[in-house]
Amino acid sequence: MQPVRIVTDSTCDLPRSVCEQLGIEVVPLNVHFGQAIYRDGVDITSDQFFEMLSTSPDLPKTSQPATALFEETYNRLAAEGSAIVSIHLSAKLSGTFQSASVARDAIRNRCLIEVLDSRSASLGLGLIVMAAAEMAQAGASQREVVSYVRRLIPNVHVVCVVETLEYLQRGGRIGRARAFLGTLLNIRPIIKLEDGEVQPVEKVRTRSKAIDWLVEFVELFPQIDRLALLHSNSPTDVEMLVRRLEPFHPRDRIMVGQYGPVIGAHVGPGGLGVVVSQGVSS
Repeated sequence: MQPVRIVTDSTCDLPRSVCEQLGIEVVPLNVHFGQAIYRDGVDITSDQFFEMLSTSPDLPKTSQPATALFEETYNRLAAEGSAIVSIHLSAKLSGTFQSASVARDAIRNRCLIEVLDSRSASLGLGLIVMAAAEMAQAGASQREVVSYVRRLIPNVHVVCVVETLEYLQRGGRIGRARAFLGTLLNIRPIIKLEDGEVQPVEKVRTRSKAIDWLVEFVELFPQIDRLALLHSNSPTDVEMLVRRLEPFHPRDRIMVGQYGPVIGAHVGPGGLGVVVSQGVSS
C-alpha cells in the first residue's frame, strides 16, 4: 500500500510547525497590494499583512495558485512513491479547488490523486487537514483518508465576528451575509460558513456580547473532538475566550491561531472566531 501525503493551501492557517510535524504540503495563494504580489505565508506573514493593511492606499486582492504549482507539488510527492489527498478552501470562495483539479487531471496517469473541497476555510480547513494527516501518518490508505474526510466535512463548524463586512463585500465573498448590509451602524456582524459560503447569523453591539455569543455557540455541542480559535491580533480577547471555553474543552487542546493574509484580505482586521469539529463516529 502506498504511503499517503496530504496537500492543502495556505488558507488552512495552520502553524508551520504543525505542517512540518504532520508532513502536510502547503501551496500558497497570492495577496496583491497594488502591483506587488506576495505568496501567502511565504513572502508575507500575518503581522506584516495587517501592518500593510493599515498603511497601504490599496485594498488587497487575492488570487489562487497557478495550476503549474499544484502540478509541481503533485509530481514531487508522486516521485517519492506517495498517493495524494489534496484538500482545499471552499470552491464557493476561491478558484483554488479548480486549479488543483486541473492539475490532477493533467497528471492523473502518473500518480494517485484525490482532490477534495473542504467547504470550509481558515482553521476549519486546518482541522480537517490535520485529521487527514494524522490518519495518513498512522498508515491509513488513500481510500480510508478520503472516506473519513468526506464524512468529517459537514461536522466542522466555523463562526466568526467581524468588525465590518466591507472586505467581504469588496472581495465578492459576502454571500448571504449581504442581508446585513445597510443595518450595521455600531453593529458587529457574526457570520458562519455553511455549505462553503458565508451566511449571516447574528448582529451584536459590543465585543463582549460577541464573545458571549461565541461561548454560547460552543455550548451547543454535546461532544467536541477539536476546538480552535482564530483571530487577527487580539491576544486579550483570545485569552478571555480560552478561559471561558475551558469548561467545555481542555485548555491544552484548544488550538489558537492567527488567520493569514488571504483570509485577512476578506475578513479584515479584528475578526475573532471559533471552529468546532465534532469528529466522525466510527
